[in-house]
Amino acid sequence: MKKAIIGTKLGMTQVFNEDGTMVPVTVIKAGPCSVVQVKTVENDGYEAVQLAYEDKKKNVNKPQKGHYDKAGVEPKRIIKEAKFEDASEYNLGDEVKVGIFETGDKVDITGTSKGKGFQGAIKRHGFGRGPMSHGSKYHRGAGAMSAAATPARVRKGKKLPGQMGNVRSTVQNLEVIRVDEEMNVMLVKGAVPGSRGSVVMIRQTVK
Repeated sequence: MKKAIIGTKLGMTQVFNEDGTMVPVTVIKAGPCSVVQVKTVENDGYEAVQLAYEDKKKNVNKPQKGHYDKAGVEPKRIIKEAKFEDASEYNLGDEVKVGIFETGDKVDITGTSKGKGFQGAIKRHGFGRGPMSHGSKYHRGAGAMSAAATPARVRKGKKLPGQMGNVRSTVQNLEVIRVDEEMNVMLVKGAVPGSRGSVVMIRQTVK
């Protein structure tokens, strides 16, 4: 069975292996999630599982309420979909908990990266700078735009200053270091996208 769960990034810390090696980890509160829809090839053209996370106490309209009532679960704040080839193994109303993952599993985690606002080419793309000495006319600019006569324009895709961050981002093949079923918490090696308190989607790795 393919595995997926929705969680909240709590922050980063470090743990130590038995040999004393320090491992940086991200702490994620994962689940519990409810299965509110199972999509099939016959009805939807593909197989997927729709998971809902965190109770929602108000502002639920009739279509949303009907969707949750059909699954027999309370209204939730967040709904995300995981595309599986074996989605039929899940049933409406099933509760998905962090215990589906084990220490040593590899996962892909998707979230929204931190927004950095409008940034220059040096911070956004890692450009080098010009001389900082007196008399220099070029310090932190983007540099040459294009050839003059041909093509006589700036080509599409040129790396320039602009909005940085606040985009959907996925980090693949991260190792699960520890799973605490009582607290619904998992520790994942390395960093994951997003700030503290942001929602992330954790899936069994595709690699």
